[in-house]
Amino acid sequence: MGYCRAIVTTLYTDSGFVRRSFMLDQQTRFYCRIALILLFVAALSAFFALGGNEWLRLEVLKENRDRLITFTERHYLLMLFASALFFIASTALSIPSGGILSLAMGLLFGRWLGTLMTVIASTLGALLAFLSARFIFADLARAKLSQYPLAEKIVKGFEGDPLRYLLFLRLVPLFPFWLVNLAPAVTKISTRTYIVATAIGVIPSSFVYANIGQALGDISDIEDVWSPAVILSLTLLGLLIVLPPLFRKSPHRPQVNQ
Repeated sequence: MGYCRAIVTTLYTDSGFVRRSFMLDQQTRFYCRIALILLFVAALSAFFALGGNEWLRLEVLKENRDRLITFTERHYLLMLFASALFFIASTALSIPSGGILSLAMGLLFGRWLGTLMTVIASTLGALLAFLSARFIFADLARAKLSQYPLAEKIVKGFEGDPLRYLLFLRLVPLFPFWLVNLAPAVTKISTRTYIVATAIGVIPSSFVYANIGQALGDISDIEDVWSPAVILSLTLLGLLIVLPPLFRKSPHRPQVNQ
């Protein structure tokens, strides 16, 4: 009896400990979520209060071209890490600045390193936006996406092959980058699939921006980057990824008896 009573007492104590631990874990997650929300709001407020949206314009980048290049040559590693961190933060906060920052990467670091830095920074920033929308701002993300009919169609597209579908969305430069970052968060796509599709899918557009950014004086508007030929090429590339599985799923044609 004493042995059985000891077992019951131990189980009761352990279950109470588990319940207290679970409650503590829930409280910790709640406070972490509040802290991240406050940090998110503070970062956005500081960005707009300091006129960050005015600095992220093509005219400003072209006016300060020589000074930025000179400063980068003197403080190369500092600018390399600072540019990457700023790119990651702006993407994670869904600030529409990817195009101008990608041009800046090409201007400051050249075609190849600029492309690599853009791919890494945009992938990490998109991952942070994805994880935040899935685990922290899930309700807000769903509410925001529900305001856009295009978002609902994009979400439904993930019901098939999420890897190929996200690759298509990343390759074709017709969908807002922030929308493609947030929409998968309300689907069942895995984080690994999201990372792989994003890292591969942003390579062509990153190269286009970095290549043009290396010769920044040749464009007068950010929209000049996307010529009809470039859009058509990337669209065809996206279709090459999406269409083969559709043909494989189509029924075989009946054979004609001779």
